[in-house]
Amino acid sequence: MAWDEWEQLKADAAKSRSAHTRIDHVPPDGGGPVPRGDLTVHDTDLTAIGKAAHGLFEDFGHYSDHARMSSLKAAGGLTDEGFAIGSALDHVAQHWVDQVQTLLDACAHISNHLRFTKNQHAADESYIAGTLSSISELDHGFDERKGG
Repeated sequence: MAWDEWEQLKADAAKSRSAHTRIDHVPPDGGGPVPRGDLTVHDTDLTAIGKAAHGLFEDFGHYSDHARMSSLKAAGGLTDEGFAIGSALDHVAQHWVDQVQTLLDACAHISNHLRFTKNQHAADESYIAGTLSSISELDHGFDERKGG
């Protein structure tokens, strides 16, 4: 933003005397571009992501073990036959185990975190609803006292 643009914005704000901070709001009169990409997540989205992470965890864990066992068997066979590549293949297979475990941990973390997030948001919603209904009851009591 250029200095003169900043000065113009300050002058416009001073003229309208509406120097308020607006959080997550666009004036309905078209005073600015409509924001896109509001942060909203639906339970169906979280469920789909959680299921995908869990499915990847299950399937990859199963199939990666086949690859590891085949590689270790091939490495052993090559080593027994005197090929130096056997120890290299064994080395790769050992690192494969570490990489698989890292991916499986990440999938489990995603699935667990989504489950936790869903439960935490439900608890937050319940707390907020309880707080707001308490405020409503207080307001109703004040209205009755005023005779309204």
